[in-house]
Amino acid sequence: MAGMIPRSFIDDILARTDIVELINARVKLKKAGRDYQACCPFHHEKTPSFTVSQKKQFYHCFGCHAHGNAISFLMEYDKLEFVEAIEELAVLHGLEVPREKSPHFDGKPQTDYRTKRNLYELMHDIAQFYRQQLPLNIPAQSYLQQRGLSPEVIERFQIGFSPNQFGGLLAHFGKTQEDLKKLFDLGMLSRNDNRDAYDRFRNRIMFPIRDRRGRTIAFGGRVISDEKPKYLNSPESVTYHKGNELYGLFEALQANESPEMLLVVEGYMDVVALAQFGVDYAVAALGTATTPEQIQLAFRSTEQVVCCYDADRAGRAAAWRALENALPYLEDGRQLKFIFLPDGEDPDSFIRRYGKAGFEDYLNNAQSLSDFLFSNLSAQVDFSSKEGKTKLAALVAPLIKQIPGEILRLSLRQMLAQKLGIFDQSQLENLIPTQTENTGKTYKAPTVKRTPMRILIALLLQNPELVANVPDLSALRVLNEPGLDLFEKLTALCRERVGITTGQILEYWRDTETARPLEILATWDHLIDDEKIETTFRETLKYFYLQLVDKNIDRLIAKERTEGLTLSEKQDLAQLLLKKQQNK
Repeated sequence: MAGMIPRSFIDDILARTDIVELINARVKLKKAGRDYQACCPFHHEKTPSFTVSQKKQFYHCFGCHAHGNAISFLMEYDKLEFVEAIEELAVLHGLEVPREKSPHFDGKPQTDYRTKRNLYELMHDIAQFYRQQLPLNIPAQSYLQQRGLSPEVIERFQIGFSPNQFGGLLAHFGKTQEDLKKLFDLGMLSRNDNRDAYDRFRNRIMFPIRDRRGRTIAFGGRVISDEKPKYLNSPESVTYHKGNELYGLFEALQANESPEMLLVVEGYMDVVALAQFGVDYAVAALGTATTPEQIQLAFRSTEQVVCCYDADRAGRAAAWRALENALPYLEDGRQLKFIFLPDGEDPDSFIRRYGKAGFEDYLNNAQSLSDFLFSNLSAQVDFSSKEGKTKLAALVAPLIKQIPGEILRLSLRQMLAQKLGIFDQSQLENLIPTQTENTGKTYKAPTVKRTPMRILIALLLQNPELVANVPDLSALRVLNEPGLDLFEKLTALCRERVGITTGQILEYWRDTETARPLEILATWDHLIDDEKIETTFRETLKYFYLQLVDKNIDRLIAKERTEGLTLSEKQDLAQLLLKKQQNK
């Protein structure tokens, strides 16, 4: 039964994980003083503002203010749920994730990470099975030879073959009921009218679909005869969500981890054929239109995306949907272009006819986003009529408002103004404001009012070893100082967990009302030089104890005026006045 992951295990897994190594495996970091830097993977930038601290086990972007620990990074970058992120770290360290029975567990079936890992391993084994079948089938080999695919490209994309049998895969991998369930969960088996299981893919060239990490998550199968359908794809499954993946992205990044561009085409064979001719930056969208998630995925790897479609109505409709889906991700510096192939051509046939040089020359004619936007609308709207201009404004203004890149947005706004004949800036501002709520993010850092208690909490949070300077705080409670309760809890945690890092502290308070204030203070630039941090911390603590001295002096003086002091109280007052005098 599923349950809660023990807090002690989460603490342990974070202690074992080096956040620099974890992030560097996904985003190349460079040493910058004591920390590491890179261009932020969570927003577009050309100058690195993404910092990773090995000491704090914490990352922070000074541009978009993304921040967190190793768990947070996996959740944001790999799009994992919290439990999946914990289990991913456990796999890295060869650990099993323990569970505690939770009173809130609802009994619904859940796919834990170990199960998912087994499914990924099974998909890898199935891909190997299909690869082993290819040399055994002469027609399949002949088909690939006719398409001009070399052994090197076949190996690179791990292309295989599914035998023309209803139970080939079933017999090999479906020996138990548990095995059968896995195969059905992965979409590798189907049932006939009699509820008998059989292989979904038969007599097809098999293209493994791999995610960015190289794991086989699904398959695409193409017939080698005239059977229908020509292409058969894996259904959605635990491992595969087609709108979130790009076929060939793993292979493209293996060839060049920072490609100048990615070319989005429609089919598996297009990607493979282009790679055969040396165009190794093509990916396929696994559907009729490029989704927002796929656009994000592409722009995470490059600054230029070119969508290549057929010139027919379906191709242009798919291009328009890709444009609409891409608008919210078009930061300045990113380019989205469109190219349409001549009638009767696809990327495979075109590059065979004209070669790599001819194909890339043709790509140089790709339309910019602005050209495609207005040329596409010109077929629907009469720009010369008043009614047409009104319709043009109604269609284009909402699209432009979605664009976060200020330069691109204002450029498109100016082009629209010219087509509408608007030269009055106030009228143009009313149509498309210079700043809109949907435009890219200004990423304004939260303002932190500088107070002694905030300084104490921030310094201890960022430097947990300072806890050695903290005495018993219970006497300070009479001050009713806001934040003292949190400082006490933070002190207790740092004492209990010697060597705890900033990242671990934040994990302790994840999903509590305290989390956000601590996150802000963890990234707060308090402007205190490193060599003065400990002194400042001690002096700030001293400030509160002197406040306590003043409070006790005031209390004793007030009592002396009303009812007098005992000998012991007079001695206390004298000592307090002396202490105050010594600390002036």
